[in-house]
Amino acid sequence: MIVDWYFDFVSPFAYLQSERLSSLPPRVAIRFRPVLFAGLLDANGQKGPAEITAKRNFTYRFVVWQARKLGIPLKFPHEHPFNPLPLLRLAIACDCAPDAVHRIFRFVWKDGRLPDLPIEWAELTHDLALPDADARIASPEVKDELRRNTDEAIARGVFGVPTLAVGDELFWGVDATAMAADYVLAGCRYDDPEYARVSSLPVGASRDARPAKGAAAKRRTRIVGTAG
Repeated sequence: MIVDWYFDFVSPFAYLQSERLSSLPPRVAIRFRPVLFAGLLDANGQKGPAEITAKRNFTYRFVVWQARKLGIPLKFPHEHPFNPLPLLRLAIACDCAPDAVHRIFRFVWKDGRLPDLPIEWAELTHDLALPDADARIASPEVKDELRRNTDEAIARGVFGVPTLAVGDELFWGVDATAMAADYVLAGCRYDDPEYARVSSLPVGASRDARPAKGAAAKRRTRIVGTAG
């Protein structure tokens, strides 16, 4: 069974999941699909966790806590967010080989390094045995593949990274790894009818972008105020 794994090196949660992919059932063959997280956010009209100050602070601390709980070494790089494009294209230039993807993730999130200095970039590309890395990542073929991956992910409904796509089902986040494994072991189906029921619940209230007036405005304020 082929499972698509959508990831971006900018995501520490994607790094944590990369270290847990071996927990998926043995019959699962993972297809590594680097995508541009910013593209997913733009397509869905979302802000990234680091773009909301309180969420940024919590997210970074939660990543540290989760890494400790999972026993995964973690060291944040000297700045975040950073531009992941060179790393994403580098993975594609390496044919998205699992060893190469893991090496890039560990370079950033285990060693706490970024390829923003020539010596750092040279060491990483040397480790990947890609001496012509600069030319390879600048090639139209590599750029087009990253764009196709991102467009495909958006078309499949992927809204964040990391995401495991098992057929039509999407499992978002490192904490959904076990859920994806259970789904595969169950024959790629949900036996409990509650899964179907909750996924088809009607929308009782939604935020309306149009300005409301009078009583309608008061009702909308109450609805949004309870949304958290």
